[in-house]
Amino acid sequence: MAVNTIDAKMLAKMFLAGAKNLESKKEWINELNVFPVPDGDTGTNMTLTIMSAAKDVAAMNANNDLDMKSLAKAISSGSLRGARGNSGVILSQLFRGFTKAIRDYDTIDIPLLAEACEKAVETAYKAVMKPKEGTILTVAREAALKAAEIAPEADELQPFFEKVFAH
Repeated sequence: MAVNTIDAKMLAKMFLAGAKNLESKKEWINELNVFPVPDGDTGTNMTLTIMSAAKDVAAMNANNDLDMKSLAKAISSGSLRGARGNSGVILSQLFRGFTKAIRDYDTIDIPLLAEACEKAVETAYKAVMKPKEGTILTVAREAALKAAEIAPEADELQPFFEKVFAH
């Protein structure tokens, strides 16, 4: 079955699955980070940040109290409230920009998804005084550029995501 839009219920599931995946990979991310400073806590800080929002999203999901506006607010405010370290702040700003772009829609289609990725990157770059290339900012920017490039021809989410992730 071809899926070409994301509603609030699906976005909540995606967010919670992503949070769980990040949590399971936090030690790997801690070891991976060597630039700009090999501080060894990037994965931990990102996990603390996303789990703060995931708690709010999970509560909404359990109560079947999901609409895009309230979900966007939970993701944005929850991640900002739980932001730890530079990587957590950057992650919270990526979520803030992304949710700003989607909050007024009932469903997200591929062009809106690409636009939300661009808004996420723009918001995160503005939040960092001296952005360093080769960091999560670069990865997010490249993903957003690829999303914008392929969105006009994309009609299914799975191949769209696969191409963005491969890039």
